[in-house]
Amino acid sequence: MTDANPTNGGEIFGGAARASDYVEEDTTSVAPQGGRRSRSADAGTGGLPTLPPMPVSPVQEEVAPALAQPVIAGAPPTAASAQAPVERSRDDSLSVLFGGAASGLTPTSSAPTKSGKGLRGLLRLAPTPAELAEHERQVQALANETIIRQATWTRHVRILLANKKGGVGKTPMSILLGGVIAAIKGGSVAIWEVSDDPGALNFRAEGNPKIGLGELVRDVEHIVSAGQLAGYGVPQTSFATIFGTVGERPALTSQDVVKVSDKIGEFYGIEVMDSGNVPTSPAFQGAASVADILVIPVMNSGDSVLQAIEVLDVLRAGDSHSQALASKAIVVRLKDGRPESPAVAEEVARLLHDAGVVELHEIPYDAHIAERGQLTLGKLTPSSRDALAAAAAGVIRALQTIVSTTR
Repeated sequence: MTDANPTNGGEIFGGAARASDYVEEDTTSVAPQGGRRSRSADAGTGGLPTLPPMPVSPVQEEVAPALAQPVIAGAPPTAASAQAPVERSRDDSLSVLFGGAASGLTPTSSAPTKSGKGLRGLLRLAPTPAELAEHERQVQALANETIIRQATWTRHVRILLANKKGGVGKTPMSILLGGVIAAIKGGSVAIWEVSDDPGALNFRAEGNPKIGLGELVRDVEHIVSAGQLAGYGVPQTSFATIFGTVGERPALTSQDVVKVSDKIGEFYGIEVMDSGNVPTSPAFQGAASVADILVIPVMNSGDSVLQAIEVLDVLRAGDSHSQALASKAIVVRLKDGRPESPAVAEEVARLLHDAGVVELHEIPYDAHIAERGQLTLGKLTPSSRDALAAAAAGVIRALQTIVSTTR
């Protein structure tokens, strides 16, 4: 994370104390449309009347010298100028997770020495900057995927998402972060609600379950099989299972959270806990007591980052386990589509750095998240999915270090 020049947080965040819960606006981003290339045909007179010369396109100017030479196997590539960025479809993302174009790559694949696109590939011209950037993206995506898939532990692990500020994306991030991990690992991820009162997890998840967390808390001591436990959750297309609240339920106690967490741990390898807005509540304290790592969602706004820091302060005032959670916290910064000030973004990064946060991931704006409806991993843009996988890989890397030094 790069420190920004210190600025006066009071001037930038003067209204933070009065800010209400953030409400995302529905905005639609329009992808730039790539231009079409001109095509020329070999024209010989053949006794026909001579036609006036055709206009020469930029592409023709670029490849004309190469056209004059025979294409020889093994010949060195010819230098070429850059072309427009390669467009990516909604399905063109992680190599295995979404069947993208990275198949055949390895996490250490070297950059291509010749273009693989159209006429440039036929003429063995050098790859464009856009092609090199796309290759690097695919290699990085595959590396993140490999980190997630190959991670193992000798017990189940717990990820806690928390921020005192509401409306900063705790629930969407719980579903999507857990969903990316489940999709890559092939399941064994449970996402559940640890807020004292019912939250929005059930509304943002796919499906319409009949029973949920309230009934699971009631029956937890009588569940002895994976089949029984599955009846209280709802499976997602990401292969994760979500345990949210259906209807009403009593407020969760610390003991409720620990019992449910332990039961989930008997049948799932990874647990993602979606917390409420009160870090001093019994439910949050119960979740913090068993969590292995803390993930804090924030926006580029003063209230979200200042209240995130308050969560860290509460944990640092607790026992050694809570202090360790605060010291290794990972922050995920989401964009909500509204105009953002570079000064505010720099101040958010500076404040987090000063609070001891050493890892910050960025998630771009995505209209599917902003719709505030049921979340489906496959409906995100490729850039969102790649960014989520990068954040998930960061969490997994940290967990491998944390859990290996604990029981």
